[in-house]
Amino acid sequence: MSILSGKKILLGITAGIAAYKTASLVRLFVKSGANVKVVMTPSAKEFITPLTLSTLSKHPVYSSFINEEADNVVWNNHVDLGLWADLFIIAPATANTLSKMANGVCDNLLLATYLSAKCPVYFAPAMDLDMYKHESTLRSFKILKSYGNIMIPAVSGELASGLVGEGRMAEPESIVSFMENNILETLPLKGKKVLITAGPTHEAIDPVRFIGNHSSGKMGFEIAKASANLGAEVVLITGPTHQKVSHNLIHVIPVVSANDMYDAVHEHFKMVDIAILSAAVADYKPKEVASQKIKKKASTLTLELEKTKDILASLGAIKTNQYLVGFALETNNELENAKDKLKRKNLNLIVLNSLNDIGAGFKSDTNKVTFIDDEDTVTKFQLKSKAAVANDLLNKILEQINA
Repeated sequence: MSILSGKKILLGITAGIAAYKTASLVRLFVKSGANVKVVMTPSAKEFITPLTLSTLSKHPVYSSFINEEADNVVWNNHVDLGLWADLFIIAPATANTLSKMANGVCDNLLLATYLSAKCPVYFAPAMDLDMYKHESTLRSFKILKSYGNIMIPAVSGELASGLVGEGRMAEPESIVSFMENNILETLPLKGKKVLITAGPTHEAIDPVRFIGNHSSGKMGFEIAKASANLGAEVVLITGPTHQKVSHNLIHVIPVVSANDMYDAVHEHFKMVDIAILSAAVADYKPKEVASQKIKKKASTLTLELEKTKDILASLGAIKTNQYLVGFALETNNELENAKDKLKRKNLNLIVLNSLNDIGAGFKSDTNKVTFIDDEDTVTKFQLKSKAAVANDLLNKILEQINA
C-alpha cells in the first residue's frame, strides 16, 4: 500500500500533447489506493477523451462550469472540488496555464478550482525546450513556488517538435514517486522506526493443540497502518491472525509462540525509536510439550504450566532512548492495575482497556481506552473505532516525544 492510499487526488489536465500520459497516471493513482477526480481545460479534451479518464477514475470528468448535457443544467462547483481534494496535481501544466496560475487569471474551471484549493498543489510542466527556458516561464515557476506550489521538474528527452531537450513532462511513475517522497518528507514520523506487536500467541500442548486467547490482532494492525501513514518505518511482529496489511513501510514478521515473539522483539528493539506492544502474549505455557497427539483416555487431563518470558518487562529493563508503550486489558481495579504495570515495567505510556466495557477488547472493531503516561496523566476516551484509537495513540506519542 502506498502513502497515497485513501488520499483524495484531483488531477488537472491542460492542453499539451503529454495529456495522453494522464491515462496511465490515473491508473497509477487508483492502483495506489487513491480516490481520483479529473478536471480538464476545454482544449485538453482534444488530446485525451473525458470518457477514457472517467472510466479509469470511476468519476465524472469536469471541464466546464455547467454540465449542459444533463437534462437539467448542473453547476460544477469549483469550490467544492478544491475543498474535496487532499492533493491537487496539474499535469501536464502548459506554459499558458502556468502563466495564468501565476497571475491569478481565472477563465476556466481548472483555474477556478486551483484558486479555491486549500491542499498542497503540485504541477508538472510540459512544453518545448525554448518555452521551458523562456524568461517568462521561469518567472511563472518562481512565482508559483513562492505561493507554496510544488514543482515536479520536466526531464530531458524527445519533444513533440522533434527536438531533444528539457521540457518533457515527467513520466507517470516518476510523478507518483515524487509525490510519495514529498509527502513522506513532511510526515511527523519520517525517519523514525516503530516496532509493534499484535495478535495472540499459541503455546503448544502437543503437535495439534495449543493454549491461546481470543486476540484478533486488529488493534496492532491499525497501529501499524497509522504509524506508516505518518511516515514511520514499521516492524510488525504478529502472532497467528487473519489480519492482513500491505504497505511499503510495514515489514511483517509472523511468529507463533511467546518465545518466538520474545526473540523477534529483542532482535529489533535496539534499532527502533518507538515500541508499542499491543499483542496478547500468553502468560503461561505447558511445561512439557507432548511429541505425539495426546489421546483422549482419562476423563480429566492435567497440564503443568510455567511462566513465559515477560517481553514488556524485559524491554523496560534495557531501554535507553526508546519510547515504550504497553497495553493492559483488565477486568477489575483497572486503573490501579494499569498504573502499577506502567511503573513495574518502566513504560512511558500504557493503554488501558476493560472487558467490562461493551465494544472494547478482543475481536471487536471498536475499543474504549484510557491513556496513562509516566507523568501520571490520565486521558479517557469514549468508544471509538480501533483505527481512531490508533490515531489517538500516535498523537499522544508525538505530543510526548516532541515536548
